[in-house]
Amino acid sequence: MRSVYRILFIFVALACAGIQGRETLRAAVNRDVDELYRIKRIKIIAEKDLENAEKNSEVNSADLALNLNNIAGLYYAQGLYAEAEPLFRRALAIREKLFGSLHPDVALSLNNLALLYNDQGKYHEATPLLNRSLAIWEKTFGPYHTNVAVSLNNLAVIYVAQGQYKEAEPLSLRSLAIIEKNLGLIHPNVATLLENLAVIYSHTGRKSDADATEKRAIDIRSIKR
Repeated sequence: MRSVYRILFIFVALACAGIQGRETLRAAVNRDVDELYRIKRIKIIAEKDLENAEKNSEVNSADLALNLNNIAGLYYAQGLYAEAEPLFRRALAIREKLFGSLHPDVALSLNNLALLYNDQGKYHEATPLLNRSLAIWEKTFGPYHTNVAVSLNNLAVIYVAQGQYKEAEPLSLRSLAIIEKNLGLIHPNVATLLENLAVIYSHTGRKSDADATEKRAIDIRSIKR
């Protein structure tokens, strides 16, 4: 049964690579040590970046908010959620103070914080943030902007994670329609959204719809670019 429902990211693309084939215990241990060393180095770099940002930016400035957001994104990408959250929150607070509650930069901060909560299964915290982000995108750019589609999809992710497929489906369909309109019918993001929709169809007993939707996604991904 299909079960993977994918988030769309604004401005940031994250890639994960699985371990291929079998590995020895020694290789596994070495890999874990390398991973711990890599994360430690990332934390050192991020902490240095944060120190420089606070030293070289005015207090509560837009530049500081941007740096806080980017450093938090570095932590988030490594699964260091405890380190990322206070920085995302500081960036959001600064942007709200500078620009007011309806600025696109505020929407971006809300989206990022919501994705952080989603990854931790904190769906009740993530949902209102994404709803706020969606409302700002729609007010600023209109109902057919790509960022609106991203927020719609990410809201659908949260509903799917909780088994609320009835709530997720119209969001997923609307997101797909916007992305098709803006990026074309064979864009890779269309394939991602079709795969997401197939998950909903599968979990609601519509196997033929799920199969047809997934086949279209496979066809898009098979196109050489």
